[in-house]
Amino acid sequence: MHYNINWFENRVKLTPHEIAIIDSDTNDSWTYEQLQYRVTTIVNYFHMNDVRKGDRVAILALNHISYFDFFFAAMKVGAIFVPLNWRLSETELEYMIQDADPKIIGVAPSFAGKINALAINASLITISHNQYINHLQTKQITVNTILNEEDPLVMIYTGGTTGKPKGVILSHRSILWNAFNTIISWNLSSDDTTLTCLPMSHTGGLNVYTLPLLLIGGKIVIASEFHAEKAVRDLLKYKCTVVLFVPTMYHMIIQTNVFKQSSFPDMKVFVTGGAPCPLNIYKEFSKKGLKFKEGYGLTEAGPNNFYIDSSVVGSKLGSVGKPMLFNDIKIINEHGKTASINEVGELLIRGNHAFEYYWKKQEETKKTIVDGWIHTGDLAKKDQDGYVYIVGRKKDMIITGGENVYPLEIEQWLEAHPNIDEAAVIGMPDEKWGEVVTAFVVLINEMTEAELEAYCNQKLTRYKVPKKFFIIKELPKTSIGKINKVSLRKIEV
Repeated sequence: MHYNINWFENRVKLTPHEIAIIDSDTNDSWTYEQLQYRVTTIVNYFHMNDVRKGDRVAILALNHISYFDFFFAAMKVGAIFVPLNWRLSETELEYMIQDADPKIIGVAPSFAGKINALAINASLITISHNQYINHLQTKQITVNTILNEEDPLVMIYTGGTTGKPKGVILSHRSILWNAFNTIISWNLSSDDTTLTCLPMSHTGGLNVYTLPLLLIGGKIVIASEFHAEKAVRDLLKYKCTVVLFVPTMYHMIIQTNVFKQSSFPDMKVFVTGGAPCPLNIYKEFSKKGLKFKEGYGLTEAGPNNFYIDSSVVGSKLGSVGKPMLFNDIKIINEHGKTASINEVGELLIRGNHAFEYYWKKQEETKKTIVDGWIHTGDLAKKDQDGYVYIVGRKKDMIITGGENVYPLEIEQWLEAHPNIDEAAVIGMPDEKWGEVVTAFVVLINEMTEAELEAYCNQKLTRYKVPKKFFIIKELPKTSIGKINKVSLRKIEV
């Protein structure tokens, strides 16, 4: 289909003088028209440096206005925007950069040493401050690239916990339909403001609220990094109405004094995603009368796929809700048949928001997209009212003595104990049982293994009770705060 898919330019025409972006670290702000000026500067720079349709342009920086400069410039010239995870090691970064082969990389000075140590061919732009564009040599160029909706726009690399990271190609269509779906299903408007603390190198930071709100004419407040106390103060200062944090972030937020003392008069809803949320976090928001709900997505789909009305969260605790307007889901059992009510199976998703393919990985793409359905690798169940619950990762399911055990149930019970700060459950190899349920816990107050076992026996079926407990100081986390179960298996205890 051919039409003007550069929606940003049309948005600027509609609301040129409205604030688009605020930098919470410096309090700098840009209207849509001012952002467009920045984007045009980068478009001209890209064109002068031979960036054409299909070429990659990357960025290695904390959340910063340059993400928007690069993203919308890539949209204009038909390039592929590649946000790089700054927390990666040099080896991991080098793999991604060599795989993506970008022509240009925007680099924050704090990561210059890391980049300079790598064997790469790209030209570098130093993103030293918000006015970095003033130091670029450009001249005005007319760019009229013909684009199709299926042309690639963004490549986001997956975590690579089970092998080499995969570049997920999101097209103009993928990005746009995720935004349509989110705006309509979640009732977003130009009056909404969000705080983006999640790294914009991840789909959550870029696609959950950030781009949908820019499409509808809302306001984005960016923070370079997440600090619980500052995040809460920013929500209040900028009168944010909607926000996404991952459970680990909420875990830190609810412990701050400013959270305990604030009523958040402007907030419509707090959303969590990225991993199943501990029930004690729901309870803390419920105590304050604040709307709090869970979402679900993945880099390959959306990442927005479900909607749940805040009024039913209490009666459907832990549910992500029902599919949004413009996507389909189904849950299939191990025989490939549609799962019955409350039967656990793999979650499949399809829709215009889905990714196109994995970069240079045709076979991996074929395994993931089958007959138009994305096989997520996540386990889910649907209740009699059509509400979906995410049970956990397929690869995390434990089979002990022939019984299927889902770690989330055990983790939630452990974290309900007042002396337990965090918990993670995995299966460890065992000659007799195949796998044994193994729990790693971070304690607030001292407990013995015997006390932990006795507590689990109060609620859990015998085969679900962990055979081993390891008390550790902290759980290993990924770059966006998810518990890293691959690293857990390597801990020497």
